[in-house]
Amino acid sequence: MIVDAHLDLSMNALEWNRDLRQSVEAIRAREADWTDKPDRGRATVSFPALRAGGIGLVVATQIARYVHQDNPLPGWHSPAQAWAQTQGQLAWYRAMERAGELRQIVDLAGLESHLKAWEAEHSGPIGYILSLEGADSLYDLALVEMAWKQGLRAIGPAHYGPGTYAFGTDAEGGIGQKGRALLKEMQRLGIILDATHLCDESFWEAMQAFEGPVWASHSNVRTLVPHNRQFDDEQIRHLLDRGAVIGMPLDAWMMIPNWERGISTPEATGVSLEHMLDHLDHICQIAGHARQVGLGTDLDGGFGKEQCPHDLETIADLQKVPDMLAKRGYSPEDIQGIMGGNWLGFLRRVWG
Repeated sequence: MIVDAHLDLSMNALEWNRDLRQSVEAIRAREADWTDKPDRGRATVSFPALRAGGIGLVVATQIARYVHQDNPLPGWHSPAQAWAQTQGQLAWYRAMERAGELRQIVDLAGLESHLKAWEAEHSGPIGYILSLEGADSLYDLALVEMAWKQGLRAIGPAHYGPGTYAFGTDAEGGIGQKGRALLKEMQRLGIILDATHLCDESFWEAMQAFEGPVWASHSNVRTLVPHNRQFDDEQIRHLLDRGAVIGMPLDAWMMIPNWERGISTPEATGVSLEHMLDHLDHICQIAGHARQVGLGTDLDGGFGKEQCPHDLETIADLQKVPDMLAKRGYSPEDIQGIMGGNWLGFLRRVWG
């Protein structure tokens, strides 16, 4: 069974208006003439594709950015609106549970039960762990415990730009008093801190303030692709020392340098799954082992085939990765860990 630690499923369902119960081909066909978003007609993720790829457990997001009036990024104009959007996304997840498509995982017993069920069926409901990408929607800290009771098990305090609790990609600043209060509440409840998207200053302040479990669901390597969205080697070493697992995303601009959005193409640049493995290799070389890396593809996270590895048609093509790892000399044990075992080991340790 493969584990993917970052998919924006509810965003695709509600904001992209995609019926993920359909095949990828059906979703693309319905969108063929749509022009409202750059990835229309180029989807890569659906429930049938996840099952075809043997992807039985995912970390699935709620995501709703609040933007101040002077913030040019897209988002909601009040934190309450952002909260309402996350609750709509939660309602969709619940509907998919009732339809037998998804199974929410909130604790160790539920995880082990799901793994046994998936091993027996190799199909059925896909397990999902709920994560909040960007915490701006939490307009009152009392909502953190409410969200935890709804099944929220990981929070990334920031996304792109300045946020209420931290600064994210392409922004600069620390976590401040509000960020520290959020981290304290997360630590009390045992919520995992997702370090992805934190700018450098917020990253280091969060690492100092937070003593709970940390992972990085979808982050690549700055040494290979220079950009503040990626982790530098010092940050990688710190995450490894904290016991984190780092997931590899498949957004082309984070995989190869000099990608120009809307101009570069996968075919012209040659970006492939091998480039993702270059980032994974780099982290393994720093660690001296392969026990703290995994997959966090971010597929259909605002991009599609136009900004993916050219050798990936749908998310089911993650099945190509084990053979590619074997050709690089990774052992069967390492490959099993990278494809999902490392995430499962992290959850067993944290939830146990």
